[in-house]
Amino acid sequence: MESNTYELFAESSFWEGFARVLDLGGNLSMFNESNSPDEADCRAIKSDWQIIGKDLAGAIESEAPKKSSVTE
Repeated sequence: MESNTYELFAESSFWEGFARVLDLGGNLSMFNESNSPDEADCRAIKSDWQIIGKDLAGAIESEAPKKSSVTE
């Protein structure tokens, strides 16, 4: 299943995770950064609406066969 979430979370490899255990100062934590808070908000809202659209399309698609069989 593909991930549909906005990429605010760091996806680490095993070695990056291991290095973070030793990184007591938190200097290795790097997340997806935006040039401004407004840009970050815009990207997050866009991503949210894209996911809502995919969910709605999936719901409509799954209900379409049920409606056609009821009307027959």
